Amino acid sequence: MLRNGLEPWHLLIVAIVIIVLFGSKKLPDTARALGKSMRILKSEAGAMKHDGTAPAASAAPASAPEAASGRPVDEGTAPR
Repeated sequence: MLRNGLEPWHLLIVAIVIIVLFGSKKLPDTARALGKSMRILKSEAGAMKHDGTAPAASAAPASAPEAASGRPVDEGTAPR
């Protein structure tokens, strides 16, 4: 009964209806927002797999002297 339920012309009709409903100007913004949401969801799901460990990009926060000057500061020669 539903062996060929979704054929290519069905997808074409759905695409035309979406373009008519939302307009062609808003579709790129909507797609961009959807992509951003998917990236956030993927990163959060990955973080949950690691049981609360921080992702590699934000694993080690910068120290105060390094963040202020932009260069690493040697603890032994830092002025006090």
